[in-house]
Amino acid sequence: MPDSSVDKKLILNARPEIMVCLFLVIATLAVYWQVRNHSFVNFDDGMYVTDNYHVRAGLSPQSVKWVLTETEAANWHPLTRLSHMLDVQLFGMNAGAHHMTSMFFHLANTLLLFFVFKRMTGCLWQSGIVAALFALHPLHVESVAWVSERKDVLSAFFWLLTMGGYVLYVERPGKIRFLIALLFFALGLMAKPMLVTLPFVLLLMDYWPLGRLGGKMMPSGIIAQPVTGGQGALILRLVIEKIPFFALSAASCWVTIHAQQGKGAVGSLERFPIVVRVANALVSYVKYIAKTIWPQNLAAYYPHPGIVSWWWVLGAGLLLVAVSILAIRTIRQFPWFIVGWLWYLGTLVPVIGLMQVGAQAMADRYTYLPLIGLFIITAWGFAELTAGWRHKKKLLALAGASLLITLMVSSWFQVRHWKNSITLFQHAIEATSKNSLAYEKLGVALTARGKPAAAIMHFKEALRIKPDNEGVHLNLANALLSKGKIDECIRYYQKVLRDHPGYATLHHNLGVVLVREGKINSAIVHLRKAFRIKPDYAQAHNSLGVALVNQGLVEEAMVHFRKALRIKPDYSLARTNLNNTLRAGGKTSDLKLKLPDRL
Repeated sequence: MPDSSVDKKLILNARPEIMVCLFLVIATLAVYWQVRNHSFVNFDDGMYVTDNYHVRAGLSPQSVKWVLTETEAANWHPLTRLSHMLDVQLFGMNAGAHHMTSMFFHLANTLLLFFVFKRMTGCLWQSGIVAALFALHPLHVESVAWVSERKDVLSAFFWLLTMGGYVLYVERPGKIRFLIALLFFALGLMAKPMLVTLPFVLLLMDYWPLGRLGGKMMPSGIIAQPVTGGQGALILRLVIEKIPFFALSAASCWVTIHAQQGKGAVGSLERFPIVVRVANALVSYVKYIAKTIWPQNLAAYYPHPGIVSWWWVLGAGLLLVAVSILAIRTIRQFPWFIVGWLWYLGTLVPVIGLMQVGAQAMADRYTYLPLIGLFIITAWGFAELTAGWRHKKKLLALAGASLLITLMVSSWFQVRHWKNSITLFQHAIEATSKNSLAYEKLGVALTARGKPAAAIMHFKEALRIKPDNEGVHLNLANALLSKGKIDECIRYYQKVLRDHPGYATLHHNLGVVLVREGKINSAIVHLRKAFRIKPDYAQAHNSLGVALVNQGLVEEAMVHFRKALRIKPDYSLARTNLNNTLRAGGKTSDLKLKLPDRL
């Protein structure tokens, strides 16, 4: 008969962990449950889901082949693509269900973070605080409430599984355990390449809390992998042990750089000189810390300021150096300080702007994993600070509860901003200044809602901030068109093209409008210019084909329909037009061909 006293003791010992997990689950759901009623937004969700033919088709052998070879988002992350396809397969285009998937990944990440740190350190409450801060901090809302950032929560899931697998390997070394950790790491890289810094984090873990540099006993009661030799030999051995991880990181870096350069996502040195990049990086490191402490004015997009004031750069640099010196000087007394600080600095390196991708200065989503370093410092630092206090437990409980409730309320309101494109970019305009992209996206959302007059106002403000923006000119013309101001729309296209004759999309759209107005000769001129500027412009070839059929030039029209299909084999509009033209057998009087519905 089993000993009931032993069972009771196990239950009592497990009760605090159960309570922590219950709190983490309830608090996370309380903040994020509202996403079930959220929509997709017009900020990358089209590229990843709503306008992506392959993703909308769901899972199939063809879609799997596509995700393994595509880099259309200037990145190679097939696992993320597959997760979106699986959502479509299961839920169709129900935006709330897609959001809920991301929320459940965030919840899983929170619990994994708690268990991994509890396993490594044996510290229940510090591990719980780290996990609670991770779950509830407003800076993490963007990664969870934005469908396009599925790559954040999915890659973090495999990051934490890699850490957990590595801890089990350290406890009892073996090839199988090592390979399992390596497999999780490879899967994480296939979700988002930001995991390239994880091998360095594993080395930090070797120092603290795993104690592999000194053969200290781990909280699990197992001595860390014994190693012989001096300190230098030990460090070298630990580095060599990570070579397979570093090799995967190097391969991921090569693929990512190749994909981003191939899609033109990397900012040029002319637009973002090295001095500007370094200055923005230093200031961004400090701004992220400031937003961690006081998370106000969070926005979906932060415009790049260009040249930053020298005293901002100097102040940021001095602060980072001062904290680094303090961390080094207290390395023996507070090993968690140097580990947390280097975790924060190191994991931000791929996205801090030294290699500028996009035009943003910084982004909340970039903090999803790096902030764990600051949370380590917060949890263990506060425990150290209050070690000798008389009413330590009561004070810690009161301070912790106040902090977490504040974060929950702040995050709940931040999640609300992600309800739809209008609420998102209205808030971005309020939270930032000179945000051309926010005005543009808000205008696009208002146009889609049938409010072109309000949209035109926002497009004009976007152009006031950034006059040389092809996309805004395009959207302003479309708003005029949707308001029925066809002549004004044509005049606007013509005016912009006099100043910017290299805008291929504007040439195409003007050509389409002219075809609809029966001005075929003028339309053909602009459509030819469009694909001369952009030879792989499938839509321009299709639209020119329609215009040529109107002129009775059927053979030449079919040449362009076929060119459109060579460029974009899944272009159903061009295929329909080609088939209809072939069936007509040269008779064009009753032939109805289709132009793009959306410009």
